[in-house]
Amino acid sequence: MLRAGTTRWFVRFGYDGAAFHGWARQPGLRTVEGEIRRGLVRKGVGLSVEAAELEVASRTDRGVSAVGNVLAVTSPRTGPVLLRSLNGIAEDLFFSAATPAPEGLRVRAATGRVYRYFEPAGEWDLDRWRATARLFSGEIDVRSLGRGLAPDVPVRRSVDLVRVDRAGPVFSIEIRARSFVWGMVRKIVAALREVDRGRLSPARLAAALAGTERLTLPLAEPGPLVLWEVQYGIPWQYAWSGPTRHQARARAAAEHAFVARGEVLRALADAEGRPSDSGSRAAERRN
Repeated sequence: MLRAGTTRWFVRFGYDGAAFHGWARQPGLRTVEGEIRRGLVRKGVGLSVEAAELEVASRTDRGVSAVGNVLAVTSPRTGPVLLRSLNGIAEDLFFSAATPAPEGLRVRAATGRVYRYFEPAGEWDLDRWRATARLFSGEIDVRSLGRGLAPDVPVRRSVDLVRVDRAGPVFSIEIRARSFVWGMVRKIVAALREVDRGRLSPARLAAALAGTERLTLPLAEPGPLVLWEVQYGIPWQYAWSGPTRHQARARAAAEHAFVARGEVLRALADAEGRPSDSGSRAAERRN
């Protein structure tokens, strides 16, 4: 039951997963939940952390990013002030839209979730990836795609879409479903890789998705995974007009660091085939 003068809000937000040890707060580690909880009272979002009743649609793992995750929070703020306050919590947390929560709707009860995974194209075969992706459509048994699931009890999920597109130097793998088991998206990507490498046949993968075979699949790396959107079938009433000065500065610094890191890695790769200065001078003396 809401306190007088407060509203239950759904808020869309995002973050670069490389800056956090996942969503869930952990002692001594920087997490998305920990940062938000520390800033709620400081920025006047909630009367107390408990009164804010913070909930989240999807608890992302360490390294996984989000563009359109959604949290629920109870606050006396109006929509525009709420967004301004939340965007002041941390320079690398971005709160983009808000709407009053429909009565009785829990934030985890989304009608759909959309993930995207960005895979360097390299030598991968796009047609093979697309053909394999089609095997995941419809209702499937996800015991080979999850973690910590009972092996003898079928666990079924309905997958709306697994689509692979090429975007310049990367494959963009979009995966849509109402709900996912832990690790499911990263294991789908791993399955696509294994089929392309010839280590897993499409027939064995189809059998696993039908529930007649169990596969042991690795987890694809978390860094390229993004929670793209959480869907509720309702419009967002307020949009953030930012970024703040601090957010813009943090984004620019992150982009600079990314570019600089690429240059360092290229220099290291080039150095492997290039003789050192001391070796070159010794060769010159011998000549």
